[in-house]
Amino acid sequence: MAALATAAPALATAAPSPRRAPPHSLNVARTKPRRATVMRAAAAGGWAPGSWRARPARQIPEYPDPAALEAAERALAAFPPLVFAGEARKLEERLGEAAMGRAFLLQGGDCAESFEEFGANNIRDMFRLMLQMAVVLTFGGQMPTIKVGRLAGQFAKPRSNPTETRDGVTLPSYRGDIINGDAFDEKSRTPDPNRLITAYSQSASTLNLLRGFAHGGYADLQRVTQWNLDFLRNSTQGDRTRQLDGAHVEFLRGVSNPLGIKVSDKLDPSELAELRAFFDVHEQQGSYPGGVHLEMTGKNVTECVGGSKTVTFDDLSSRYHTRCDPRLNASQSLELAFAIADRLRKKRDRTWTI
Repeated sequence: MAALATAAPALATAAPSPRRAPPHSLNVARTKPRRATVMRAAAAGGWAPGSWRARPARQIPEYPDPAALEAAERALAAFPPLVFAGEARKLEERLGEAAMGRAFLLQGGDCAESFEEFGANNIRDMFRLMLQMAVVLTFGGQMPTIKVGRLAGQFAKPRSNPTETRDGVTLPSYRGDIINGDAFDEKSRTPDPNRLITAYSQSASTLNLLRGFAHGGYADLQRVTQWNLDFLRNSTQGDRTRQLDGAHVEFLRGVSNPLGIKVSDKLDPSELAELRAFFDVHEQQGSYPGGVHLEMTGKNVTECVGGSKTVTFDDLSSRYHTRCDPRLNASQSLELAFAIADRLRKKRDRTWTI
């Protein structure tokens, strides 16, 4: 849930421009000329917006209506990008500062966003929590905190099994609101391409509100006393889709955003060898851990045990609202920020002492 981010300058993923067809729209009929173009690009080793279609693709839903899916793709291709090239370049530069130990990365948000919970209050609460944590980390580390929200597009989730069975009934697994619904019935669980459009619209609205908060005075430190400061008493490339010869990696190869790759205990040792060597070298040289990535929410949920408010296993069922993995609540997230800030302060003090 809380994983140390490496000092590499490519830890966070800004959403790619929707002008490129999303990877979860593989199962759509294509005309021969376009398929031939894709195959020629793949054979030549070059990249094109559709070259991922020639690669094996995991975690792809089976859409029952290819025509509806293609119509959704055309609509998305006509929409403006959610994130602009200049924003991606700026993030990459700032992540480079984290790699050099001159900044600290804080990335966090929901495991999976929900269409039903979309609203200004929830967006504001997450934004406020990020600001609160950033204040603590900036004070502890005496350096800028790079804030990257895990939101405005966090609607898709991979699944270990393509189907789910309850009481003898088998239906497609819930893959996030961008694909299908959470309710266990055939209509809800059938992949619906119109959800791609809804996800884009909600992402655009979320980003619009966040930009308003960021530049409209809400984030001004002079207003810090107006926030609910409880602490004064506190999108990556997924593990299932990171295959080097796969469609997702091929698609991201041509996207100019900073990229992150999730690593778990399921990673093949041979794939991890170089990554381990990378960390070993940094540890031996005394280089800098660049940040943290947390699954968290600004709401008062009970999905993780622990914290000063002592959430126990018996408490979990009272407010367990996540659509996917459990999240730290606001209080737990801020407590963790204090713990990280203390480590940063001690590291800074040792450096000054030396």
